[in-house]
Amino acid sequence: MNYPMIDERLGQIAVDFWDITWNDQKRTLPYEMRLLLSLTNAVGAGRMRQATRELVKAYIHGLDSAALDDVFELLAWNQGIGYFSSEIGPSQLFQAYKLIKTREKSGKKRSEIEHELKEKFGEKNPDVKVQ
Repeated sequence: MNYPMIDERLGQIAVDFWDITWNDQKRTLPYEMRLLLSLTNAVGAGRMRQATRELVKAYIHGLDSAALDDVFELLAWNQGIGYFSSEIGPSQLFQAYKLIKTREKSGKKRSEIEHELKEKFGEKNPDVKVQ
């Protein structure tokens, strides 16, 4: 969004790069797997906004929450329990995960959970939206 302000060509390059990365039919990994990789890379880079968006998209595209359990276990393992407790646990990313898990446990329909995720962790949320 900000690149065209710097230079129009740079803006177009950014759009083309995004399109190749996410929409190119030559990609081998399933979309949900690509979102999870993007989520974990974003966490590693300290970009919790991006990680939250990737989690929401992955769930909305049908990812089972058990896969998210694996991801968060691996984040605790790879990032360390201290980092997980102080940075990931209180993040919007983990709040979105907790919403999914608690709503599923209470028997809510997936469509209701998806709607709530969009409402609480979508572009209206200043801690998640792209600025």
